[in-house]
Amino acid sequence: MCSKMFFILMMAAVGFVLLAFTGRSEAAETELREPQLAGSIEAVVNNRVIQFPSLHTDIRINIQGDMANVEVVQKFANPTTIPMNATYLFPLNKDAAVHAMTMEVGNEIVRATIHEKREAKEQFEKAKAEGKSAALLVQHRPNMFTQNLANLMPGLPITVRMEYVQPVLKVDGEYELVAPLVVGPRYQPAEHMGPPPSMVDVTGVAQQEVGAGGSAESSAGQWQLDTLPAYPKVAGIDPLPDTIDFDRVSIRVTLDGGMPISTFYSPTHTLYVDTPSDERCTAQLATGSTIDNRDFILRYGLDGQHVQAGLLTYKQGEDGMFSLLLEAPKTPATEEIASRELVFVLDTSGSMNGLPMQASKAFMRSALQTLRPNDYFRIVRFSNSASQFANQPLRADPGNLNRARNFVDTLAASGGTEVRTGINCALDTPQAPNTLRIVVFLTDGYIGNEAEVLRLLQRRLGRARLYAFGVGTSVNRYLLSEMTHIGRGFVRVLDPTENFAKVAADLAVKLDSPVLTDIHVDWGGLQVADVTPPVVPDLFAGQSVRIQGRYANSGPRDITVSGLVNGRKATLTVHGDFPTDDTGPGRAAIPLIWARSLIRDNMRLYNTPAGLASDNVYQGTYKDRVIELGLKYSLMTRWTSFVAVTEKRYNTQGTAVDKNVPLPMVKGVKSTAYPSAPGGGIAPEPATTLGMLLLGALGGLGVLRRKFWGEKA
Repeated sequence: MCSKMFFILMMAAVGFVLLAFTGRSEAAETELREPQLAGSIEAVVNNRVIQFPSLHTDIRINIQGDMANVEVVQKFANPTTIPMNATYLFPLNKDAAVHAMTMEVGNEIVRATIHEKREAKEQFEKAKAEGKSAALLVQHRPNMFTQNLANLMPGLPITVRMEYVQPVLKVDGEYELVAPLVVGPRYQPAEHMGPPPSMVDVTGVAQQEVGAGGSAESSAGQWQLDTLPAYPKVAGIDPLPDTIDFDRVSIRVTLDGGMPISTFYSPTHTLYVDTPSDERCTAQLATGSTIDNRDFILRYGLDGQHVQAGLLTYKQGEDGMFSLLLEAPKTPATEEIASRELVFVLDTSGSMNGLPMQASKAFMRSALQTLRPNDYFRIVRFSNSASQFANQPLRADPGNLNRARNFVDTLAASGGTEVRTGINCALDTPQAPNTLRIVVFLTDGYIGNEAEVLRLLQRRLGRARLYAFGVGTSVNRYLLSEMTHIGRGFVRVLDPTENFAKVAADLAVKLDSPVLTDIHVDWGGLQVADVTPPVVPDLFAGQSVRIQGRYANSGPRDITVSGLVNGRKATLTVHGDFPTDDTGPGRAAIPLIWARSLIRDNMRLYNTPAGLASDNVYQGTYKDRVIELGLKYSLMTRWTSFVAVTEKRYNTQGTAVDKNVPLPMVKGVKSTAYPSAPGGGIAPEPATTLGMLLLGALGGLGVLRRKFWGEKA
């Protein structure tokens, strides 16, 4: 009888919890179902409704061979009854040459103009104060931008169109195009902490950081660090609905291969593909649209490419430019393989919790299996601090490898992303004698102090190579790419939402030396200038590199490329005709991609600390070059911005509220990786909350049961 009574009490309590939870969910859902503009977002916070600007993005990609023209169309709507000023934080490809922007409001279509950043912001603020609608595009990193809108009016959406071009290079034998869709969280080390001794400039002066007040000019040899934009609300962890509109992004791709297309697919999104011919295909998302919580990646292969170099030229007035594409030769078989010291550096910060950490462990298990008997290895893990498996390089013998696997299995993710501690720990230990040191870095790159990390690598890496493996669905490719530029290595991405055990095993076998090194180009009498990159990087198997520049004298030329393959000289001859007459608009992407690459080279020189620069050019000269290139070719840079302002005054009220467009959580990333709202914590998912309530109810009933039966006894 008592047992039955206890069971009835328990079920009644559980039912009460379910009813309370369901009732609360239905009440909130009713509030969220109020009539509103399609795609808008609102939340109930402290019994009041907060509404946010909505967003829909169309991405149209047109690829010709290995050049891509991309149009990004952002449509913003205001679901409230009051004017808004909106800010949207979003990524673009790290190599994107953004060269045009237009804004459409009502019947007005305004073509944006390029200005120095300060002047563009002044125009934007003036328009905002006058009640005019305006759009201001600002670059914070080569892959991180904000779109700022002034006077987004109720019932009057604003459409912004951006255009950019980018090269599509080969990765592991296939062309790979990446369209980033969301900016991941960024960990920023505490600014009040002074730099460690290893971060002090060779002159003895610590680098200058920027506080909340804005940017600061730095002296020669010191980093200038921009303040990152505030991270917006994130659906899933902030007091927002569990989902943002899942129809936020549509993607359409057209590929004109110029030769038969052998492969065409996306490893990240399901595509509907139409192939009208062997050399042309079009595709769109199979679902029509998607949520922007992971990067879009497209891979394709082209048949008929038996040559390992290709040349494109452009002529317009006095401007003559070329673009030379080189691919790595086949790797010859060799039995003389040098000993290596592989230093694995694993990010175990909070953003790696869950699937990313599991994927990293899978990679490590596979990588340890690929080590050769004459290799040495070490394992370093870092979050707030760093520690390592052994304080000296270990032989890759069965006993050491088994202990290393056990060490990897015990790793857990938590804490901040203090990349500098991991680098210092990895490089403090003396290298094993007579070995090639390869630093293998596994991270999502979710940091805000990229400049400090790159500066530290420039000072400390020496002759070691660095290979970066991005772990995640929206990794910081700019940081990883710059790390491997310094370390003369390569970048690969490990998607933890795929079959990561298989992907990890495939990637682990790539921990090898480059195929072609010490690359030199003999231009055969061609007068060239502003060649980028200034030093041709080594080539790995399945990769390609693009060399660009200006030419002065026209006519046919034979270009000779030479290098070393396992110590043996290799040469390649390219026949080219450099035109005197204009080539027309069909190759207009060539000067844009060249200028964007030259901007990247000058930014690297600008950020090179004193004592490491190869010349004595004043730091401000590089900044002037970047601004000049940005203004001449209408390109987004760190110091140039696009701004568009309407003629009409749309906001006659004189006031507007400031709102950020909220972002979805990056797929596979835990909520603990994101900054919480001031004074607030991270709300659990509804299913988790229900489970906690049920467990709490059952636990409480368990106590009652023990008390009841104890009294009976």
